[in-house]
Amino acid sequence: MIALIQRVKHASVLVNDQTVGKIDRGLLVLLGVEKEDTEQKAARLCEKVLGYRIFSDNEDRMNLNIKQAGGSILVVSQFTLVADTQKGMRPSFTKGALPDEAKALYEYFTNQCQQQIDTQAGIFAADMQVSLVNDGPVTFWLQV
Repeated sequence: MIALIQRVKHASVLVNDQTVGKIDRGLLVLLGVEKEDTEQKAARLCEKVLGYRIFSDNEDRMNLNIKQAGGSILVVSQFTLVADTQKGMRPSFTKGALPDEAKALYEYFTNQCQQQIDTQAGIFAADMQVSLVNDGPVTFWLQV
């Protein structure tokens, strides 16, 4: 399971010109689900995202996690994160989980986060338009 996290000043996701998720200061989490992923991995990745210290403290050092910084999370499914790009000029998605499995783990991850912090989400498998202002920019690739 892969989470590409971006520290944002604000972010939103639209589906059919309707806002389905919107946050102010916090993290945009682009989530990719692989074939071998489990609920245990999803829970561990949620804990890692929530605990990752990428917000500035009073001395302007990255010492605070999202909860300590008082932010929110916007989770967006992104199957392209699991693409194999090693060969040729077209990505392969053979590492990706089947849609039903990916949806279940995406929802599980989102629910795990919602239990601990304000969490918004996109709609799985929808054509989404994601807008954000990356703060820093600060972007990290987390994988479990």
